[in-house]
Amino acid sequence: MRIVDLSSPIDATGWEPEPVTHHIVSPAEGARHMADEMRAHFGIDFDPKVLDDGELLSIDTLTLTTHTGTHVDAPAHYGTRASYRNGRPRTIDELPLDWFYRPGIVLDLTDAPPGVVGADRIRAELDRVGTPVRPLDVVILHTGADRWIGTEKYFTEFVGLDGPAVHLLLDLGVRVIGTDAFSLDAPFGDILRRYAQTKDRSVLWPAHFAGRDREFCQVERLANLDQLTRPTGFTFCCFPVKVARAGAGWARAVALVEDGLV
Repeated sequence: MRIVDLSSPIDATGWEPEPVTHHIVSPAEGARHMADEMRAHFGIDFDPKVLDDGELLSIDTLTLTTHTGTHVDAPAHYGTRASYRNGRPRTIDELPLDWFYRPGIVLDLTDAPPGVVGADRIRAELDRVGTPVRPLDVVILHTGADRWIGTEKYFTEFVGLDGPAVHLLLDLGVRVIGTDAFSLDAPFGDILRRYAQTKDRSVLWPAHFAGRDREFCQVERLANLDQLTRPTGFTFCCFPVKVARAGAGWARAVALVEDGLV
């Protein structure tokens, strides 16, 4: 069994629309901090110099959104309405884990220009792959956008799905759709330009808004899909971090591939 890393990093040095801050307390600073805390709260004196190299433990503090790096969007991310169930849409900590450990199918959209593709393109790619989609299979879009990770282009140069394309996959029983792009929808600028030209509300984030009427998740900002030489024959695993009451959670996405299939 080989493990192929399909995750993009959380990296404060890369460009993000919502900047990431990453503060590192060094092991030596951690030792001094511990000594200060023990003295202040418990009246215990401890000299950190007795520790090897005067070091204890490092501490990393990050400020970021749950949509930074590879992450899973929960139904609650799409809005407060859930026409498919009584009550509110589910948050990331409420979702069944077996959705995120399933056979994967990669669809190649690397030749598609930035913007949007529809159901016809997805249907043609499914026909090319030739493997029937079973309920709860994870369908993953390989757009090639991960080559721009860390740059502004990552947020503008990618292809997404329109509403009918999403519904096509949901009709097949898919509950998790992944992409190596910033969003399952088209780039924001493309969406807003098309709306300005047409005033057609159906072009406004249809891949996300489909989740108000049908329960499903998106895995965004995947990477390294080119390392999978076959579109099928692997298990996709991307358990989201259990962030209470959150609309998304970070995930370490991987493909589990039997020897000889990659």
